[in-house]
Amino acid sequence: MTVKQLSMPELVEECGRLGIGNVGLWREPVQSYGLEATAKLVRDAGLTVTTLCRGGFFTAIDPQERAKALDDNRRAVDEAATLGTDVLVLVSGGLPAGSKDLHGARERIADALAVLGPYAEEHGVKLAIEPLHPMYAADRCVVSTLAQALDLAERFPAHQVGVTVDTYHIWWDDTAPQQIARAGAGGRIHTFQLADWTTPLPEGVLTGRGQIGDGAIDMREWLGYVEAAGYSGAIEVELFNDGLWARDGREVLAQTASRFVEHVIR
Repeated sequence: MTVKQLSMPELVEECGRLGIGNVGLWREPVQSYGLEATAKLVRDAGLTVTTLCRGGFFTAIDPQERAKALDDNRRAVDEAATLGTDVLVLVSGGLPAGSKDLHGARERIADALAVLGPYAEEHGVKLAIEPLHPMYAADRCVVSTLAQALDLAERFPAHQVGVTVDTYHIWWDDTAPQQIARAGAGGRIHTFQLADWTTPLPEGVLTGRGQIGDGAIDMREWLGYVEAAGYSGAIEVELFNDGLWARDGREVLAQTASRFVEHVIR
């Protein structure tokens, strides 16, 4: 998604040229190019798909809407398995229209995980709850902290449900390092993502993720937390940024790789 302006073949080609061996994919461009075609493309290029994003949106009250969401998430699990990744990232969903019941919304997430966790396990896929910054709680994700994500995840086996650690969403939370340690102790850090925090935020705030090194987050500090918690998996960079999307995607990918080396690698 960092370089969504690139086609799938262009993305794969540029990853090869830059020596990038891992890629996190989003469902929409995969579906646009074709699931089987994408799986073959990345496999033939020797790329490892680290995660598929996104499943989730479990908070609807209407039974038909809830059933539809579960069906879509089963498809997402199937897609992840086809692509060869064992992690499906979940954005849990915001408050339903007219509702003010955060607790109820979070319980409906747990209800969905009880159904999807075993299904994902059958397909060799783990579910990774991603807490989003509190500014998204109303419309996108009622899970706002790692503590809340872990409170949900720990109702289920770690090989079914864990968490996503994303610097953009948790850097402000002084309890997050403790929660990362908690997640690591339980084997529940299923993926680690980076984006920087820059201000002012754009209108709509969804596309405000800054390029690594442009903002307020100390990436090495957060890398230290996840490493101390035992995480040794892939590190993803996920940037939603209109300015980056307006540029040449090859240039953005090369810059992102360079910034990763400069600000993340020790």
